[in-house]
Amino acid sequence: MLLIQKDDRVAFYHLCERYGSRVYGFVLKYIKQEAGAEEIVQEVFVRIWEGRNKIDIHSSFESFLFTIAYNATISLFRKRITEKKYLEYLKGLQQIDHGPEITAEIQYNELNEKLKSLLNEITPRQKEIFLLSREEGFTHDEIAKKLGISLNTVKKHMANTLSFLRNKIDKDLIFSLLYIFLFL
Repeated sequence: MLLIQKDDRVAFYHLCERYGSRVYGFVLKYIKQEAGAEEIVQEVFVRIWEGRNKIDIHSSFESFLFTIAYNATISLFRKRITEKKYLEYLKGLQQIDHGPEITAEIQYNELNEKLKSLLNEITPRQKEIFLLSREEGFTHDEIAKKLGISLNTVKKHMANTLSFLRNKIDKDLIFSLLYIFLFL
C-alpha cells in the first residue's frame, strides 16, 4: 500500500491481480450480470487509484476494498431503479389518452350534421349569408358588397339565422362542445 501511495503502477497492477477476481465474484453474486460486475470491478479499482493517498495503511485493506465494491453495487441498483422509473414515465407519456379527443370529434360531427340539416330549413339567402360568414370568413361588410345588399340586411339575416339555430340545436350538445373546445 505504501508503494501505491507513492504512485507505483506496478504495485497497483499486482493489487488488481490479487483482488480482482474476488471482487468480481463478490459483485457478481449480487447483480447476476457479468458485464455489470466487470464494470463495477473497474470502478472499484479506479476509485482506489484515485484515492490512493487517503488510504489508511493501518486498517484492513480488504474491508476497505469490499466496502467500496458493495457501495458501487448498491449505486448500480439505485441507478437501474431510477432508469426503470424514468423509462416507465416516458412510456406513460407515449400512451396518449384518446378518449376525450374521440368524444369531442363525435360530438363535433354530430353538431355539424345537425347544423347542415337545419341550414336546409332556412331561406336560401340566409343560408348563403351564413355560409359566407362562417365558412368563408367574410365580414358583414364584405358579404353586403358581394351580394349587393345593405349591411343591415346582412346583419338581420345573420341574427335570424343564429336565433333559429340556437332554438333548434340541443343545448346540452352546445355546452358539451363548448367545454371540449375550451378545456380539452
